[in-house]
Amino acid sequence: MNLASSLQQWAARAPSKPAILFEGRTITYAQLEADASRLANAMRANGIGAGDRVALYLPNIPEFATAYYATQKIGAIPVSINAIFRSGEVEYLLRDSGAVLVFTVAELVPFVLRESCPRLAHVVVCEGEASGGAPTLAQWCAGQPEQFDPVERGADDPAALLYSSGTTGFPKGVTLTQSNIATNVASAAKYSGYRDDDRLCVFLPLFHVYGQNYILNAAILAGSTVCLFRRFVPDLVLDAIERDRITLFFGVPTIFIGLLSMDLSKRDLSSIRYEMSAAATMPEEISRRWTERFGRRVYEGYGLTECSPFACYNDLVEHRFGSVGRAVEGFTLKIFDENDRELPYGEWGEICIRGPGVMLGYWNRPEDTAQTLRGGWLHSGDIGRMDADGYVYIVDRVKDMINVSGFKVWPAELEQYLYKLPQVQEVAVYGIPHPEKGEQVIAAVVPKAGQTIGPEDVIAWCRANIAAYKVPARVDIVQELPKSATGKILKRVLRDQAPSA
Repeated sequence: MNLASSLQQWAARAPSKPAILFEGRTITYAQLEADASRLANAMRANGIGAGDRVALYLPNIPEFATAYYATQKIGAIPVSINAIFRSGEVEYLLRDSGAVLVFTVAELVPFVLRESCPRLAHVVVCEGEASGGAPTLAQWCAGQPEQFDPVERGADDPAALLYSSGTTGFPKGVTLTQSNIATNVASAAKYSGYRDDDRLCVFLPLFHVYGQNYILNAAILAGSTVCLFRRFVPDLVLDAIERDRITLFFGVPTIFIGLLSMDLSKRDLSSIRYEMSAAATMPEEISRRWTERFGRRVYEGYGLTECSPFACYNDLVEHRFGSVGRAVEGFTLKIFDENDRELPYGEWGEICIRGPGVMLGYWNRPEDTAQTLRGGWLHSGDIGRMDADGYVYIVDRVKDMINVSGFKVWPAELEQYLYKLPQVQEVAVYGIPHPEKGEQVIAAVVPKAGQTIGPEDVIAWCRANIAAYKVPARVDIVQELPKSATGKILKRVLRDQAPSA
């Protein structure tokens, strides 16, 4: 099996069908297949083969799909890197994955520190001019054949690395297999009812498991058309819905909140037949308001990177507001207590998952894998409850994780970076509620004795070194942090004392 086979099959079956619409360009299935094949041949000519890790440090551009399917064709493993990550984060992921090749764009080349990544042999620029000695995609593929049959892979062979922090600390490489992804995207296409005449609105990042598997891979499986955007710009997206007759709309709760605040009465959105929200819990009130206004419910899914991600759906038979739905075909969800014992219906505990999408494990992290997959169950770290009909309700998240507009910010990772500042003695990162973003990041910093540091210094350093969504919205310079008798910093005290956003 090989995840690139769907692309090859649709290119043969309907070569002139649009696979991707992007900024006035139309990339047909035949063109996408030819581009991916040329690139696969170029990769093989440069010594890259099955099992090698290939980093995709790319924004939402068609070349993401080209690089992804070319990597799949040769049996290599695509490693997705958030396009707003900067040098420190990129270096960590490249070194951890052992990537030998990076596909990126000219403006991001400066953040790829080749001298710090000894395994990295190639950098290829997919948009913009050649930079820093890195060739463009066109230069790299020049003269290569337009045919390349996908390499046969085993069901349990790694097919993608998508980085997640699991429950704590620095990002871990979630290893998803060919079977994990193939079964999950088939379920996505089935539950969301993808058709080959559908046009999918895709502004969610393709480096994220939701955009990559649930939308892109499932669309290619179904022979649908991906209407791709670099990011969500309301007028551009609304114009495209009218012009291109987009039928399926995928978002996160903040997108739906924003749209509900707009006057859409003069917009022709009649082509839309389906909306879905994921990546963060949709507030029940927002879901109800959407249904009242547009006469359609917003479908919701639940899962996590570690299960490819689709495990729960609300719902093919009966929609229940406030729930993320019931386990999808092949999956089982249970609620466990702190001793991994199943809890009765209605009681809250950790959501645990079993099913065909559950990851092979964390890349080169056997202890973390054993802990997360203990007892044969994926321990999500999310807190929820289940009713007698199997509907799951998210009650809370992992104690310290911060959810900023659907992006996960892990305090331990950010704290590690802040400790690199020479003036910092102690630091605690935590989240407080925010009316639009869900939560925002707050940092409490204790300076070293005799040292001076201001909030603006910390924020400026963060903006230069980490992704924008992780940058604290506020930095408090404090004399000390609240601690327990054992010396543990009490973040709950900080949260309780913090003024609301």
